[in-house]
Amino acid sequence: MPTRVRALSMATLFVAALLAAPAPASGNPRVWVPAPPPPPVVEVRPVSPGRRHVWAGGYHRWDGRSYVWVPGTWRRAPRARAAWAPGRWVHGRRGWYWVDGRWR
Repeated sequence: MPTRVRALSMATLFVAALLAAPAPASGNPRVWVPAPPPPPVVEVRPVSPGRRHVWAGGYHRWDGRSYVWVPGTWRRAPRARAAWAPGRWVHGRRGWYWVDGRWR
């Protein structure tokens, strides 16, 4: 019984958090960060798992209070000759915001 009550409580909190969050004006709302990101961490790239894999380098993610390093990973290309355009931090009038990486 306590497990069921705990699961129901967690589900209720999750739904409440979703309802309390502001609705995005578009599909990708910008989170503005006042400080620039630190320099990228120098990573040691492991051996590729296959020919169709492309290295997506690590990046700094904003967690609401500070930047946190997210290590790079190998990603499998969705099609032949696909190129990975890495994510990047962009400076604007309100501070810095993140643009996700994508396949081209």
